[in-house]
Amino acid sequence: MKKIGISTEFIKLDSFLKFSGITFDGSEAKRLVQAGEVKVNGEVCLMRGKKLYPGDTVEAQGCTLEVCTDDGEED
Repeated sequence: MKKIGISTEFIKLDSFLKFSGITFDGSEAKRLVQAGEVKVNGEVCLMRGKKLYPGDTVEAQGCTLEVCTDDGEED
């Protein structure tokens, strides 16, 4: 599982998909989420504005990513 550090309290799912490199742009992120191809903490998530916090996991495009703080630690 790859860890992706954020420097804010949370990040929205569509922004996280772009930031992590899973998608190239917002329209691709929107399409993936609306198609039910993204899981957050093991459950399909259809809300592209869902807030992700350190410790959350995201699965998409065959990758599993964990949100963590910028210093690499879970909150």
